[in-house]
Amino acid sequence: MTSKPQSSYTAENIQVLEGLSAVRRRPGMYIGTTDIAGFHHLVWEVVDNSIDEAMAGFCKNIDVIIRKDGMLSVEDDGRGIPVEKHKKTGKSALETVLTMLHAGGKFGEGGGYKVSGGLHGVGVSVVNALSSYLKAEVFRDGKTYIQEYARGDAKGPVKAAGKAEKTGTRITFEADRQIFSDKLEFDLQTILNRLRQQAYLTKGVTISVIDERTGEKYRFYFEGGISSYVHHLNKNREPISSVISIEKEAPEGNIEIALQYTQAFQENIFTFANNIHTPEGGMHLTGFRSALTRTINAYARKNGLLKEKDENLSSDDVREGLTAVISVKVRDPQFEGQTKSKLGNPEMRTAVETAFNDFFQTYLEENPKDAQAVVGKCALAARARLAARAARDSVIRKGALEGMTLPGKLADCSSRDPKNSELYIVEGDSAGGSAKQGRNRQFQAVLPLRGKILNVEQARLDKIIANNEIKALIIALGVGVGEAFDIQRLRYDRVIIMTDADVDGAHIRTLLLTLFYRYFKDLIEQGHIYIAQPPLYKLAQGKRMVYVYSEEEKDRELKTFDASQKVNIQRYKGLGEMNPEQLWETTMNPESRTMLKVTIQDGEQADMIFDTLMGSEVAPRKKFIQTHAKRVKNLDI
Repeated sequence: MTSKPQSSYTAENIQVLEGLSAVRRRPGMYIGTTDIAGFHHLVWEVVDNSIDEAMAGFCKNIDVIIRKDGMLSVEDDGRGIPVEKHKKTGKSALETVLTMLHAGGKFGEGGGYKVSGGLHGVGVSVVNALSSYLKAEVFRDGKTYIQEYARGDAKGPVKAAGKAEKTGTRITFEADRQIFSDKLEFDLQTILNRLRQQAYLTKGVTISVIDERTGEKYRFYFEGGISSYVHHLNKNREPISSVISIEKEAPEGNIEIALQYTQAFQENIFTFANNIHTPEGGMHLTGFRSALTRTINAYARKNGLLKEKDENLSSDDVREGLTAVISVKVRDPQFEGQTKSKLGNPEMRTAVETAFNDFFQTYLEENPKDAQAVVGKCALAARARLAARAARDSVIRKGALEGMTLPGKLADCSSRDPKNSELYIVEGDSAGGSAKQGRNRQFQAVLPLRGKILNVEQARLDKIIANNEIKALIIALGVGVGEAFDIQRLRYDRVIIMTDADVDGAHIRTLLLTLFYRYFKDLIEQGHIYIAQPPLYKLAQGKRMVYVYSEEEKDRELKTFDASQKVNIQRYKGLGEMNPEQLWETTMNPESRTMLKVTIQDGEQADMIFDTLMGSEVAPRKKFIQTHAKRVKNLDI
């Protein structure tokens, strides 16, 4: 491996802003949570350092190894963290980076990095603070340097440990079980999803993953960059245009955009700034959307595809069926919040808008077949939007006339304070009857659904609103739908899906989750959607009665009964089999119930799962079922 120029990256580039004292006391401030998401956040912080070296042009290979002993290693072939003494701290530059918050080569004009994802500089020092053990190995200047740490403190000075014919850095760490639960383990699929994404965003870098626990090995390398990413995102969708891509170096930063239109009804846009996913978008997304809407309308008017009497296509119209990846590299990114979920640089709005407008205008003129297909799709979306608006207005009027209640369907609660109210969406009239009788009428409302609702993955909004069951749900929630959606009008703080523990119940639950994910995503992201957990069995022997919620719990509890007497085992296939008192006691009583909160950990993965399970393509769904069939438990046919 050839050595790289190192003169521009020395101890002088490492600037110290403040110490590391609060990380262990308040880890959530630095990694978000101490659950599985925060646990993996440690991996992302270490990998991001290597990605920064790749973006700077000094790293071609990144290796991630999940070890059998619970540790994880990340190695790159970049320049290697400097090890010489830092003037301000008196410690080596390596120890300064690893033990002091906001110390790194990513601040100011020191020349360490032009662009970086690790803007806050808290990355590897926070990983060190939250690791019971961390080992840093630096390969630089023909030598190997090693330093070990325990919970953020160096166990000794940096030591030279022989020659090195390569350059780079290897960080090996063990998450501190005083901070993280012993039950947490590195999840291979979560790591693969994240690193695949990083490989798409960083053209020319090879990222390898080895799971020593199972022997599995993976390698990601995408010469096509984000164009390949769009191909990947649309693998289960029917395209109606080519993948369109632009890369431009603007004074404000580097801009990369790739997009493709499909026959789907939902938009699918992922935005990044310095390789960091910005799920809330920001200025780069605003600029892109503005240019997209204006350019398509201008082309449609100029070429007679929109008539004079037609109103302009809306922003929603031009994004139906669109898959896009927007990636910008900014020298001084302004992220909103520690989680970096939104880009705030106003100059990037103008830069992206100008660059994409000029490019896309030319593309449409030079590719009339793609242009006509795209405008035709958008025009169809506009007609559906107008039909949906009429249907939605009808729903709103109906709800207002009936006082937001539906006779025979919604049994509302007496409380009018949304923060203290919850809505149970229940499968069928039988379970609905038990739920209505067993609930606490003060704060619990019940909405029974008859049969299976419409699969919204394969329908536009106008068809969705015409479905009676969905219409009842929209009125009950109070938030509106589509362009009229307003989460401030939500009538219940907790919306709880309660279905039977069988195949039909699972299908209804999936249909409802698809509806919420596609049209009420904010309800999921703000923590309003839950799944009830009714018991699977009732175990009874004499006067003793125990409810259990899984096969494993059943087997465990059976061992606690007197073996000399028969245990009566009742399998609950439907909620209607429970009387109101049992349903309250096991599933609806806030003092004793168990519920699952629905969250979105990985937007790309969630989108692909809904598309696979509920989309129009049969082959991906068949493959998914074959792959996961053996993991299914309690399958009733």
